[in-house]
Amino acid sequence: MAAARTSDASDARNDTGSGPGRLTRAGRAIGRALRRPPTALGRRVRKATHAQGAGESGLGKLIELHAVHSAGDMLITMSLASTIFFSVPTGEARGRVALYLAVTMAPFVLLAPVIGPLLDRVPHGRRAAMAGALLVRGMLALVIASAVASGASLELYPAALGVMVASKAYNIVRAAVVPRLLPGQISLVKANARITLTGLISAGVAAPVGLGLNALGEKWPLYAAFLITVAGAVMSFRLPHKVDLARGEREVHLAELTRSRAERAERTKETGRGTRLLGAGMDTPVLKALVANSSLRCLTGFLLFFLAFLLREHGLSGQSPAVSLSIVGVAAGLGNGLGNVLGSWLRDRAPEAILLMMMVLALASTVAAVVAYGLATVTAVSAVAGICQAMGKLSLDAIIQRDVPEVVRTSTFARSETMVQMAWVIGGAIAMALPLNGTLGMAVAAVLVVAGAVPTMGSLLATARRGSPYPRVR
Repeated sequence: MAAARTSDASDARNDTGSGPGRLTRAGRAIGRALRRPPTALGRRVRKATHAQGAGESGLGKLIELHAVHSAGDMLITMSLASTIFFSVPTGEARGRVALYLAVTMAPFVLLAPVIGPLLDRVPHGRRAAMAGALLVRGMLALVIASAVASGASLELYPAALGVMVASKAYNIVRAAVVPRLLPGQISLVKANARITLTGLISAGVAAPVGLGLNALGEKWPLYAAFLITVAGAVMSFRLPHKVDLARGEREVHLAELTRSRAERAERTKETGRGTRLLGAGMDTPVLKALVANSSLRCLTGFLLFFLAFLLREHGLSGQSPAVSLSIVGVAAGLGNGLGNVLGSWLRDRAPEAILLMMMVLALASTVAAVVAYGLATVTAVSAVAGICQAMGKLSLDAIIQRDVPEVVRTSTFARSETMVQMAWVIGGAIAMALPLNGTLGMAVAAVLVVAGAVPTMGSLLATARRGSPYPRVR
């Protein structure tokens, strides 16, 4: 009893004293306080990504992997944007952006005829393919950092080209494996929206980090991107094994792939060059959805470059150029985020119906901007374009995942990514060629939407009413 009283008295002195014990307890309390917010945030994020069976199916791990990829992508994009566009005067920026657009077209020539079919033939290595794409992006981020530090623009553009190829290769494989990880409670549109929305949130968190690192030096965001992409490569191998085909599935897959290629070659002889260019899986309604989505992507590419240059010189409705550019940029970003939120909230509607609504919305907003050009209408066009691009891409991915057999799904995604990226580049090139006249620019934007709406809206409406004529695949 005496020993216990002595111990209690010693503890009391430690509790009330100002010695090392009190400092130790204070340090532990501060550590717990600092750990609590990120730990709570991590639990909430994990709860959201693993909801509705996504944790059991493995979709949650894919969502988390995409969040890591998006954070690294944001850091690299910010570094390239500050190097190519914002660091030079408007006249010089036009030339550098034109060169950037030309460079961006090159990697997508490889996606459709080379990368897509190659990935179709190695479905047993999908996790390794995603990890490899992330590692390549990380290594090229270091190359870009070296080019930025030395001012060697000759290295900058090839490295940027490689970053794009690796990013698209990752996205192609990621989109192709979603049906294998889809839980029964979630539709394809919702699953795609959840993946994309988590990526946007991750990119939004990475943006201020990138700004802070950029203040230390232009190389630091790229160094951080390297570390993030390496972490993502490790996470790729945490995906379930069912992402890769088993031995028996692999043999069946390759046999079906050979038969599919032969059937496509036969169809090419009958239907002409169009089938050869678009490839297997590009039948109605996939083709119609792709054309409609390409027009929406062409619209966003056009608006990005046209408004970026226009608003650097001419503000809207009495606002300064900087304020006008900020308003329009924020509207576009919020619209893109809202589109993905809506995609995750929508009931199981036909993706064709969603895409049809986006075409109508884009056309209405651009026509309104032509009739009454000003801050409100241009801001609305930017926001609507962001919504339509997000919802259109979710719908297109869902149609491909639903209607295209797995044996050619990866190459179909490669071809669709190539077409929509080419449409984005074409939109940017048109913007670069136009004079800086706001009303004229909005009129051209409306024409771009009409060009995609006229050949597709009837087919999309008919398919949405009767359902897809093709069997749904998982």
